[in-house]
Amino acid sequence: MHFGYSYVRGKVPTITKQLTVAIGLIALPVALRLEKVHASPEPIPNKQPPPASADPKHALQNVPATAPDPRTIRLQKFFAKLHCPVQYLAEDFVRAADDNQLDWRLLPSISVIESGGGKAYRNNNIFGWANGLEPFPSIRAAIHHVAFKLGKSPLYQNRD
Repeated sequence: MHFGYSYVRGKVPTITKQLTVAIGLIALPVALRLEKVHASPEPIPNKQPPPASADPKHALQNVPATAPDPRTIRLQKFFAKLHCPVQYLAEDFVRAADDNQLDWRLLPSISVIESGGGKAYRNNNIFGWANGLEPFPSIRAAIHHVAFKLGKSPLYQNRD
């Protein structure tokens, strides 16, 4: 007895195959629409600062917190949309880019291309640096190391 693909192909009617493909094409968008992305909630701005105190001990409590960088929020939403596990490092990506005069979108783009945004990597190397063979002590260290190297590279200097 031979039960290979040719046996199945000969016994299954074409209409059944077409129906299976049609159902799959209809079910895919429905399944994707039902999937919800849990993005981190945006911070609620403080409407009114607390009254100023004459007591110097409480002077630091009256200093309003700085608003988060809008680039960090956009990057967190971008990573959340792609289900990237490096979403919590969005601030590090922006800070490393600023420290090395790089476009803030460059490092996240490389990480998404090379490792799916931290989904598939080894040695904490989410950028595929040195063909993915260079180990880093942490992902955060990898971000800052690669940003430093690219910032010093003539290929990326003075680019917007």
